[in-house]
Amino acid sequence: MAAAALTASDLPYFRPMEQRDERPRPAAGQSQSPADEAAAAAAAEDVALMLRVREGDMGAFEKLVERHQSAVIGTVAKMLGDVDEAHDIAQQVFVRVWKSAPRYEPKAKFTTWLFTITRNLVFNEMRRASRRYQVSMDEREEEHHLQTPSGAPTPDSAAKQSEFEAAIDKAIESLPNKARMAVVLRRYEDMPYDEIGKVLKLSIPAVKSLLFRARTQLRDALSDYLDGE
Repeated sequence: MAAAALTASDLPYFRPMEQRDERPRPAAGQSQSPADEAAAAAAAEDVALMLRVREGDMGAFEKLVERHQSAVIGTVAKMLGDVDEAHDIAQQVFVRVWKSAPRYEPKAKFTTWLFTITRNLVFNEMRRASRRYQVSMDEREEEHHLQTPSGAPTPDSAAKQSEFEAAIDKAIESLPNKARMAVVLRRYEDMPYDEIGKVLKLSIPAVKSLLFRARTQLRDALSDYLDGE
């Protein structure tokens, strides 16, 4: 059954970003712990829902949007540095999911397919925008959830914390597109190397090398904040 036409206005309401799904993901090669089993069950449910979407089931589609919208919005926001634009791109991602549903085949995890679509739309937008995105520090502080390095002595100074978070944002935005996507998926979505590789069409060693170079570049960019830590 062919999927019906869908526009962004037909999508379910996007929940605020703070309601992020923080389910643990299994690490490759490890035995099945309860957390691993739960993650595997969630992945299987994603596929089952998507197979129903392939048959035109709008209810199943709405469930998929509810399960993954926060992760997509968060990833796009960190790539583009613009939360409003992130919501627009996320809507386009799910419209693409719906329109592509008749051709969907469960050859990989649903999230791999989902973030491949996200990658394509984000990279297209970045090429069109030519790095014209500028976001105020207030917007960064409100929408980006970044962690201070372990041991950083900042509890006595909210101003220093805000300055450091803004510096992290700026450093990540300076990375090349693929490196930026790899860092965002690994750091904020806790995505395993093999899945990042499938999203970016890279081998696992290439992903690790890309992340190593990116982390080195980030440490250099943040050296003023990290020296002595």
